[in-house]
Amino acid sequence: MEYIVSARKYRPMSFDTVVGQAALTTTLKNAVKSGKLAHAYLFCGPRGVGKTTCARIFAKAINCQNPTTDGEACNECESCQAFNEQRSLNIFELDAASNNSVEHIKTLMEQTRIPPQVGKYKVFIIDEVHMLSTSAFNAFLKTLEEPPAHVIFILATTEKHKILPTILSRCQIYDFERMTVQNTIAHLKHVAEKEGVKYEEAALAVIAEKADGGMRDALSIFDQAVSFCQGNITYQKVIDDLNVLDTENYFRIIDFSLQNKVPEVMVLLNKIINSGFDGGLLVQGLAKHVRNVLMAKDPQTLPLLEVSEQARERYQQQAKQCPTPFLYQALRLMNQCDVNYRQSSNKRLLVELTLIEVAQITQPQDGDAAAAGSASGRQPRRLKSLFKLLIQQSQPQKAAPQVAAAVTPSQPRPAVQASPSAATQSPSAPPKKLKVSSITQSWSRLRQPTSSQIVNTLPDVADNEKSDGEKKNFTQDDLEFQWLSMCNRMPQEYIGIANRMKSIVPVIGEFPAVEVVVSNEIIKNELEKIQRNILSTLKTRLRNANITLTLRVAEPQKQEKLLTRREQLETMRQNRPTVGKLCEMFDLKLA
Repeated sequence: MEYIVSARKYRPMSFDTVVGQAALTTTLKNAVKSGKLAHAYLFCGPRGVGKTTCARIFAKAINCQNPTTDGEACNECESCQAFNEQRSLNIFELDAASNNSVEHIKTLMEQTRIPPQVGKYKVFIIDEVHMLSTSAFNAFLKTLEEPPAHVIFILATTEKHKILPTILSRCQIYDFERMTVQNTIAHLKHVAEKEGVKYEEAALAVIAEKADGGMRDALSIFDQAVSFCQGNITYQKVIDDLNVLDTENYFRIIDFSLQNKVPEVMVLLNKIINSGFDGGLLVQGLAKHVRNVLMAKDPQTLPLLEVSEQARERYQQQAKQCPTPFLYQALRLMNQCDVNYRQSSNKRLLVELTLIEVAQITQPQDGDAAAAGSASGRQPRRLKSLFKLLIQQSQPQKAAPQVAAAVTPSQPRPAVQASPSAATQSPSAPPKKLKVSSITQSWSRLRQPTSSQIVNTLPDVADNEKSDGEKKNFTQDDLEFQWLSMCNRMPQEYIGIANRMKSIVPVIGEFPAVEVVVSNEIIKNELEKIQRNILSTLKTRLRNANITLTLRVAEPQKQEKLLTRREQLETMRQNRPTVGKLCEMFDLKLA
């Protein structure tokens, strides 16, 4: 006996056997009962949902000589028997994917002139009508608008947007729906019982989800699973055969994330990737899983889950454990990962970082991060510590606080003259609070050479560092290093002169004299205003009290005359006689 695939063997033969299109089939049956038939129909929708099947059933019912009271064909008259035996002369099918030229349409139009021999109508079914060329559409327009009374056109397509609006306006349009998972599972159960195949409902649910709304695809996958499982379709065998990631992995990832078990998530991810699954598919599947968990939290959105009853109960159980903000944040992170996955050069690292962030959504903030977040009104965007306890154990104990106040390294620390009373103060006495105005010095005070007390804001030197009486030797590299360090410590309001000073290289003349050459008088005048502070800084940092600082403007360079090409040649002849001899030997001339 010849084997026939399930998609053909169990193809619906009547409106009542069509799965998942109840509203549409009811409309067509009522049209057959009332006899109010349009001259053109357009069936559109996803693949494998029954467009061509409904077109054949409708064409059969139209020409039935004894239709039933509910609009079905009788399957007993000559017209129905001819259709069932595929010898009907009243029903024509045209595949527009391979017959899309003007000549094919003209041939079809010639056949419309011949009236039917048996039955009332000639029905022309044009499948994949969107594949017709523009010229073929234009040739089809006139006949489609005013066909003969005995002609009915049924057009079928998966891409309605590619059809010309002038064609759409001449047809009754029927939009076919995608098959739901529940309808697909129910039909697969019916087929399995007819075939005597044992099954698990979870396995049929995997097949239905893999089919993505197409019944023909579901039946094809069902045949594949039957061949692999040898008549006993189980969940584990189906996911192995179809290379589908087990949904149990998604449930485990979410459970680990709620408990902030990042190492377990990383181990599970490594196991999944080593099994041959792509990281991008994992992220997409996990995003769909989180979406289903979010839908399962509210009874109103529970019908949106296209899963089996057993899986729906599992989603409801996990939804009770997941806070809603966690689900929102996880969806946002995985959507961002899905967008960036194709452009990423290290795809696995992107997936790992995403799962780490998901696993840390419910983790409490670190102490310093929480303080910073509460002070600024927002949480900092950074990964929390994965192994917080281990890090805390490995960190050394903080040193005891010093009596002197610590200064942040990123901020300049001004040198303050110690008052006589500070030396006599008891060490155990608490330090006095100093006002910022008593420490910070403005550059306007530095410009007053007559002031008795000038506080140097340029050098970042501790109070116990003094250069009086020191005569330590230093090199050119030491000078350049201290010069650049001084420029980096200058106050923010003098960032302009500091940037200019970075491009200046001081030079050691007759040791320990330092000479600074600038390009113009403007920069020289600016440096003269802070020359005393610069000199004090260099003395302190280089530990040499005899350093002197000289500022001068660079002498303008003498501009050389630009020679023409002929003058350059003459100069070469004068400096090199061999060039002149070479020109004479080969009679070379300047072009």
